Amino acid sequence: MSGESLDLLAYCGLHCGDCPMYGGEVADLARDLRKKLRQTRFDRLAKGLSGVFKDLQDYDQCYRALGAMVRMRCRRACRAGGGPPACKMRNCCQKKGIQGCWECDEFESCLNLEVLRPVHGEAHLKNLRSIRKRGVPAFVAGPRDW
Repeated sequence: MSGESLDLLAYCGLHCGDCPMYGGEVADLARDLRKKLRQTRFDRLAKGLSGVFKDLQDYDQCYRALGAMVRMRCRRACRAGGGPPACKMRNCCQKKGIQGCWECDEFESCLNLEVLRPVHGEAHLKNLRSIRKRGVPAFVAGPRDW
């Protein structure tokens, strides 16, 4: 298995290249929008028009959410230390000396993987099964679930 095929493949079976936060496009857009909103003093406009456009009452919350998107920028892939520093899947795989959860016979019932379910549903499990069946190079070539 080449190192190139593993670069963006996370231990859990997700692919960093599929993540909207990896590479920074979403973070850059959020940063730029926040900058434009500040430059145009949109907070004043939102406050003044919130009686007509009721959704503008939530402007401050929206602005804070954009700030969270900026901070979520992921500069490194999982295998290079990106993502959560205390990732249980990464730590477990490294401890076991395996390339990823797909090499573990317990991944179908692993409680460490449960943290992914609220965002990814069953995608990581589908990916792990696919990697086992097709191999890493074919999986990385696609298609993949996110």
